[in-house]
Amino acid sequence: MAKNSFSRVLGHVLLLVLFCLLLGWILEQTAWVLVIGLGCYLAWTLRQMSRFYDWLSTHPNEPPPEARGVWGEIFDSIYHLQRRDSKMRSRLQAVIDRIQSSTSALRDAVIMIDSEGHLEWWNHAAERLLGLRTPDDSGQHVANLIRDPRFIEYFERGDFRDPLEIPAPIDLNVQLQYAITRYGPGDRLMVVRDVTRLHNLEQMRKDFVANVSHELRTPLTVVVGYLETLLDMEDEITPRWKRPLQQMQQQASRMQALLHDLLLLARLETSDNPGEEELVDTGPLLEQIRKDAEALSSERGHRISLEVQGNTRMHGIEGELRSAFSNLAFNAVKYTPDQGEITLRWWSDEKGQHLSVTDTGVGIAPQHINRLTERFYRVDTSRNSTTGGTGLGLAIVKHVLLRHQGRLEITSVPERGSTFSCHFPPSRGA
Repeated sequence: MAKNSFSRVLGHVLLLVLFCLLLGWILEQTAWVLVIGLGCYLAWTLRQMSRFYDWLSTHPNEPPPEARGVWGEIFDSIYHLQRRDSKMRSRLQAVIDRIQSSTSALRDAVIMIDSEGHLEWWNHAAERLLGLRTPDDSGQHVANLIRDPRFIEYFERGDFRDPLEIPAPIDLNVQLQYAITRYGPGDRLMVVRDVTRLHNLEQMRKDFVANVSHELRTPLTVVVGYLETLLDMEDEITPRWKRPLQQMQQQASRMQALLHDLLLLARLETSDNPGEEELVDTGPLLEQIRKDAEALSSERGHRISLEVQGNTRMHGIEGELRSAFSNLAFNAVKYTPDQGEITLRWWSDEKGQHLSVTDTGVGIAPQHINRLTERFYRVDTSRNSTTGGTGLGLAIVKHVLLRHQGRLEITSVPERGSTFSCHFPPSRGA
């Protein structure tokens, strides 16, 4: 179409030139007639350009002015493009309005944040949960409106794999969960949910477990003490009672271990303040854990080795780290067949400091790995009596690592063994 229009324009110009040449030859003023003819054509073209400009600048939504020839086609083409663009924008605006209406109906707060951390848009729930004000807070940095240090650290760290739960900025009795998703060129979508009810239920569960564990500790200690006393009187008890008393002592010891783990886990979960940290040398700590693992292995013939590379000094709480590392080592002993191999390896690099515990045990199926850190979760419940575990070891490991900004990585192949790795950030190094 554009080629045909250009051909017609070129044809009209040639006809004008031929007419001017003919008229000039008749009047014997060829040059002047040609100049006047081309000048008139130029004036007409400028006039159409002026009308075109006036139309676009003052009345773009109205029908174009009447024109003939190529300018008429130009006016009509532009007008059709405008109509099509207007329809497209109307459809897009309708979609945007529908999305905003549906988002506004959500109970969860939805906030759009640009790449620099400034608020772009939010729904009504954000005003209710976070106290945002429209339009005063538009363009404000999110850290200026949610000033909790835990949120600022979470937002600036940029690791949004796990949500953050903290009290609401306008009501400390309301517990909010912040989940951030990246999209576009660095923009972020933040969804804030009221999880007060779940938080209160979880807190009640923690308090119940802690209180029951405390209440059971004293009577259980009394029972264990009397059982030890009775077993020490070996000459005065009949042989038929000796085995029942030994089994009672064994089960009572298991209950004591369970209570110990429950109390430790309750303390880790309910205490926001991790306590005073110190500079811990993990080299001697891991060597002692290796010796304890050998003692636990006893006559099972496990080959337990320790490899240490790089910096072994890190900031942390030695008692908690000892509990986490020993749980991993002792689990490897419990679930590795006799004569198996267990390797404890410590190393440091530019990504931080790391500990891995590798065994040649029974391994873990992939569907169980994500649930291993749940309390009392067992891959095979039939092994409880043979391993003597409480089902809380990996839950304790998880909470200790969280309090040290670390993470637990688990890889396993059934019937070939497992590797449990602890990764600590570079900031933990000495």
